[in-house]
Amino acid sequence: MANIKSQIKRAALNDAAHAKNQAAKSEIKVAEKKVLALVAEGKKEEAAEALKAAFALLDAAAGKVYAKNTVARRKSILSRAVNSVK
Repeated sequence: MANIKSQIKRAALNDAAHAKNQAAKSEIKVAEKKVLALVAEGKKEEAAEALKAAFALLDAAAGKVYAKNTVARRKSILSRAVNSVK
């Protein structure tokens, strides 16, 4: 643990940011799994609605929690999955 006051403050900020990022990642993973589960069941309309929600979460995380290319890749994977349902 740091002894310097500013480093103690920085450590607290880092812990808070880490918790926030982990929560965001967890929420995104749940949304992605929901989309993929609906695709596996063949429910295209419900999957499309879940896809919109997942896109909103991913867009909010772009550049903050995830790199922009990572977000683009994940969105592409989900879109292809939903579009493959007949």
